[in-house]
This record gives sequence, structure tokens and C-alpha cells, in this order.
Amino acid sequence: MEKIKRILSEISIHFLPIIVAVSCIFPLLWMLSSALKTQQTVFKDMSLMPKVAHWENFIIAWGKGGFSMYFLNSVLYTVLVVVGIVLISSLAAFAFSRLDFPFKDFIFYVFLAAMMIPLPGSFVPLYVLLVKLGLANTRVGYCFSMINVGLSLSIYLLKTFFDKLPRDLEDAARIDGCGRIGIWWHVAFPLARPAIGVVTIYNTLNVWNEYILALIILQSKNLMPLQRGLMVFQGAHITEYPLLMAGITITIIPILIVYLFLQKFIIKGLTAGAVVG
Repeated sequence: MEKIKRILSEISIHFLPIIVAVSCIFPLLWMLSSALKTQQTVFKDMSLMPKVAHWENFIIAWGKGGFSMYFLNSVLYTVLVVVGIVLISSLAAFAFSRLDFPFKDFIFYVFLAAMMIPLPGSFVPLYVLLVKLGLANTRVGYCFSMINVGLSLSIYLLKTFFDKLPRDLEDAARIDGCGRIGIWWHVAFPLARPAIGVVTIYNTLNVWNEYILALIILQSKNLMPLQRGLMVFQGAHITEYPLLMAGITITIIPILIVYLFLQKFIIKGLTAGAVVG
């Protein structure tokens, strides 16, 4: 009887996560299945694995649909923005945590307050600023805007981590001749890898999936990232469902792979503060 209760308890614990996992995975499988069908069979063949897989849909979407250009743009934007956010936020967080300067707390709270402002609320002043600076419809303007979006939360997460670093490590580095930048680069930055991993994966997902800012800032087709290009592609192929599903699959698979490889850093980053302290 006790064994049966234990088995039922384990089933009840895992039942809900299994249901959630299936509900998340099934749409992805259906999307991939639809991408491998033809326009004639996409609504007739209800199987998840079609008898004949039409991989040419991906070739058409990649080449004729312009997804190769959109994909390279997204990779470029993601790398530049995430690197910029990590460097700037880690420097700012280290300064807020370890340095004393006028209005330090006030400036930090301003960054925190920025997280409470919804993104659409900044569209008008942001676009006016970009136009005056000559950065509208440019890669530089889009990257700067995305870096600005990700800084507040990243600074908060990294400052929380830096606050828990032992002062003895900083003192030892100072004895070895390190200045403030040297302490940041050789001591704080390497030890903050779990928190930096969280910042990296969060902002990678954010930049890769971003659409609204790209819609406002970028008008030239050769500058568009994947999500913006997908809407252009949808407008041209709205009734060609297999091609549309192939395009959506192209936008999802890369970031899904990145998430699967980096998800361990989320748990490490959330628990590292307690270990360091």
C-alpha cells in the first residue's frame, strides 16, 4: 500500500510538467510537419510526419524568400548587442557595487525605474532622437536602441552578484598591482560568469525575437532581422502555408538550440549569489 501511494505521488508530481511540456512541444512539431508538406496536402494530411518530406520548402524560403539575408542580420545584431550589453552592464554594475561617487544611489534607482516604463512608451522620443542623430534606418541606431533596452535589468542582476563578492579578493588583486579596471577584468568578471550567462541568454532571446523596434527603426529590407523579415515574407506568401511554416521554423530553430545549450546557466546564475556570499 505504501509503495502504491509513493508511485501515485510521483505520478502526480510529474503529470503537470509532462502536460506543459507536451503542450509546448506539439506546436513546434506541427510547425515542422507543415513545413515539410505541400500546399495541396497541408490541410489534408493530419499526420505529424508526412510520407514525403518536401525539404525544398526550406530552400525556397532561405533563398527566394531572403531568409539568408535576414538570418545574417539577426546574427550580427544579436552578437553586437549582447556583447555591448555584457560589457557596459558589467562595468556599470561593478561601479555601482564597488565605487563611491556622487548620486550613485540616485542614478542606480533611475536605471531600476527605467524597467517600469513599457517599451512602447519610449517609441516617440527614441525615434525623434535617432532621426536627429541620423541613425534612423541604420544598423548602428538599431543596435544602440537594443543595448539601451537590455541595460537596466542586466545592471541590476550583475550588481546583485558583485555585492556578494568577498572584499578579500579585491584587496588581494590590488596588492598584486591591479587597478579598478584590472580588478573588474581579472577578478569580478570571471567570477560573475554564472550571472553573465543569465544576462547573455536573456538578452540573446530578447534580441533574436525582437520585432517592434525593428518595425519602427528599420525600413530597408536589407537591414531587417529575421522577425521583421518574417512579416514581409508572410505578406508575400500569406496563402502558401508550407513556405510560411518553413520560414517560421528557420527563425525558431537557432534560438531554440542556443537556449538548450545555455539553459544550465540560468539555474547557476540564480543560485550563484548564495554560494558566493
